[in-house]
Amino acid sequence: MAKKTASLTKRMAAFKKRMPVYRKSPKTFFKEILNFNPDKWQESVSDDIAKYRFVSVRSGQGVGKTALEAAISLWFLCCFPFPRVVCTAPTRQQLNDVLWAEISKWQSQSPILKRILKWTKTKIYMKNYEERWFATARTATKPENMQGFHEDYMLFIVDEASGVDDRIMAAIFGTLSGDYNKLFMCGNPTKTSGFFFDSHNRDRAIYRTHRVSCLDSPRTSKENIEMLKAKYGEGSDVWRVRVLGEFPRGESDTFIALEAAEFAKDEVQIEPSGTKLYVGVDVARFGDDETTMYARMGGKVVKTHFHHKQDTMTTTGWVLRLVDDVKAEHSEVDEIEIRIDDSGIGGAVTDRLNEINEEKSLGYTIIPVNNGSAAEDGHYGNLGAEQWGHVKEMLEANMSNYVLGKPGDLQLPDDEKLITQLTSRKWRMGSNGKIFLERKEDMKKRGLQSPDRADGFVLAFATIKTESTFTFGSIII
Repeated sequence: MAKKTASLTKRMAAFKKRMPVYRKSPKTFFKEILNFNPDKWQESVSDDIAKYRFVSVRSGQGVGKTALEAAISLWFLCCFPFPRVVCTAPTRQQLNDVLWAEISKWQSQSPILKRILKWTKTKIYMKNYEERWFATARTATKPENMQGFHEDYMLFIVDEASGVDDRIMAAIFGTLSGDYNKLFMCGNPTKTSGFFFDSHNRDRAIYRTHRVSCLDSPRTSKENIEMLKAKYGEGSDVWRVRVLGEFPRGESDTFIALEAAEFAKDEVQIEPSGTKLYVGVDVARFGDDETTMYARMGGKVVKTHFHHKQDTMTTTGWVLRLVDDVKAEHSEVDEIEIRIDDSGIGGAVTDRLNEINEEKSLGYTIIPVNNGSAAEDGHYGNLGAEQWGHVKEMLEANMSNYVLGKPGDLQLPDDEKLITQLTSRKWRMGSNGKIFLERKEDMKKRGLQSPDRADGFVLAFATIKTESTFTFGSIII
C-alpha cells in the first residue's frame, strides 16, 4: 500500500509539472492521463479547441464523438484554474445515459483523476472546490438552464447540436463573453437550418469546422455502413447524414453545395498552370463591404488582395500591384486578363485601368463585366447568375473526376469567409423559367455579409466572353 501511495504521489507531481504541456496539447493529456489514444480527426479537433474559441464538428454515426467530448471535458476541467464546463444535449437520455456516462468511464479509469475529481450524477468537481471548479450536466430544454455561468475559463459542450433549439444556443453564445470562454458543438447534421447548420455555412468564418465520415473512421461498424447503403442507397439523405456526416439535400436551396466547396479546398491539390494570368476584381460599393481581388493561373489562386473603404484610384493601384507581384513570382506569365465588376463605382476602376494600360502600353486585356446584363445561357436570368453557374459546374466536376480517378481542375483557397459566401447564397426559379441568385440586399437581411470575396473569385474563374473567344477555367474554346 505504501509503495502504491508513493507511486501515485510521484505521478501527481509529474502531472502538475506537465500542466503547461497539457494546456496546449489536449491529445497529450488524453494519452498520458486518460490512456485514450485519439484518432487523427480527434487530435485535429482537440488541437483546434486548444487554440480557438469556437469549434463545430458534423459527423456520421459511431465515429467516436462522444469519447472525444468526454475527454475534452476532463482536459478542460483538470488543466485550467476554477473552470466551468457545461455539458448539454437535446434529451436527458442523450446527456445522462450517453455523454455523462462516458465522462464517468474515462474519469474512473484514470488513477490521477479518481484522486482529484469527484463524480456525481449531475456534477463533477475538483475536490475541496465544489462550488467553483466543476463540470455540470444541463439538459437543453430551457434557455435559463444555460445562463448564469461566468468564469474566466469556461467551456460549453453541446452534443447532438443539430437538435438543440436556437433560443438555447443563443443563450449559450451570449454567455461566452470571456477571452477563454469556448464552445464545442458536435452532432449528426440532421437539419439544414438553425445554429448548428449556420456554424458550417453562413457563420463558418467564426468557427473551426470539421466533418467526419464513417468511411474514414476505424471505429465505425462496417456492417452498419453496408446495411445503410443497401437499404437507403449512397445518394440518399440518410446516407449523407448517418455515414458521410453531410447535411441533407432535402431542405437546402443554396446554389453551391458546401460539400463541393470543401472538396475543392481539402482534396484538390494542383499547381499553377499556363502562361495566362486572370484577375477578378469586385469593387466595394459601401463602407462595410470589401473590395476583393483574385489572381489565378489555371485552376489555382496565386495571389489575393482585400481592402475596405478605399477610393477607386487606390483600388486601381492595388490591381496593378497585384499583377506586378504575380509576374515577379511567375516569370512564365506572358498574358494578363483583368475582369472587373463594372457596375456602380467599379466603372471608375475600369476607366482608369484602361488609361494606364494605354499610356504605358502594358498590353493587358481589361474586361468590364455587368452582372445584371443578359446571360449567354438561356437557363440563367442574368450574367451574374450564369457566371456563378460556371463555378458551380467546375466545383461539381471536381467531385465527378475524383470518382473517375482524375485530378480536380479547381482548388479553393483555405479561406473560410470565401467558402461561407460561396455556399450561403440561395437561388430561385423565376416565372420565366430562368435561374436567379439571391440579391445581396436579401442576403444582408438574413444576417449575411455581401458575397464580395465570392464575386471576386467568380470573376477570376468564370467563363467570360471576349469577342469570339470563350474561356472556361484554364481551357480556351
